[in-house]
Amino acid sequence: MLHGVLLIALFSCAAFYLSEFEVFRKLSFSPLIIGIILGMLYANSLRNRLPETWVPGIRFCTKEILRAGIVLYGFRLTFQSVAAVGTAAVLIDAIVVAGTLLLGVWLGRVLKMEGDLALLTASGSAICGAAAVLGTEPVVGAQPHKTAVAVSTVVIFGTLSMFLYPVLYRSGVLGLTPAEMGIYTGSTLHEVAHVVGAGNAMGTEISDTAVIVKMIRVMMLAPVLLLLSFVAARRGGAAGGRTKVSVPWFAFGFLAVIGFNSFGLLPGAAVEWIDSFDTFLLTMAMTALGAETGFEKFRQAGAKPFLLAGILYVWLLGGGYLLARYLAPALA
Repeated sequence: MLHGVLLIALFSCAAFYLSEFEVFRKLSFSPLIIGIILGMLYANSLRNRLPETWVPGIRFCTKEILRAGIVLYGFRLTFQSVAAVGTAAVLIDAIVVAGTLLLGVWLGRVLKMEGDLALLTASGSAICGAAAVLGTEPVVGAQPHKTAVAVSTVVIFGTLSMFLYPVLYRSGVLGLTPAEMGIYTGSTLHEVAHVVGAGNAMGTEISDTAVIVKMIRVMMLAPVLLLLSFVAARRGGAAGGRTKVSVPWFAFGFLAVIGFNSFGLLPGAAVEWIDSFDTFLLTMAMTALGAETGFEKFRQAGAKPFLLAGILYVWLLGGGYLLARYLAPALA
């Protein structure tokens, strides 16, 4: 198994190295995104030459290392950051997350998509991009190629938003104040990297608010995963299948780490190192998922996941704007 883990670690190192290239920095392509691309390139070229004894190591990265990465992700957050932006941002985030998930599940049925694929796609749009897809995958028990498809929708629409939002703001067509634009950006963009990229292009005032609002959405990952586990158990019981609740314990670990980090017991340098290490773990998980995904799996998934993500994107653009434009001032 160690050989498979080391192989994925090597690819992850390459992803970190490539992420420093100017072209990827301008696109805000994090090592996670580059990692899954490298994994998919490997899966569709040299994968068949891989010794079978290495495969367990790759799958270990898609499960155990993934869960560890989600838990350590909590070191990026504190409960103080929630209080800093007020109730308006929290309420808007909650509406966006709940609305996107419910709309995604309903549209998935309309489009006759597999339930787990629709949920993975919706979670990526609703919460925190690739990290949310990775967190949802073990709860719904989805196959690796479905996770890769869902992540690809995040890359496409999140990157588009990163360039679109600054243009819309500078043109004045939105008519939002810097504070409102920060809430709009943080509550609707997919990846944390996308929020940072778009926010920096619009100024520090917008960027600071946007990142905090985005991190509040990230915090909502834990309760969403717990709720999904209960829903899956109830549906399994109704269908004569499993009735046991598969508790995502790593979600509680995620919350516990946030609570610990809120006390500020660790020096800033230590937290920064943990964040870097966590990014490496998540990059390994993404790379391993890519290594389990052939292009044939994308053809099997078809265009429906991208259509679903596109419709959800329109909802985020329009619905998020209305919330930031009218609800945020009312609650300020």
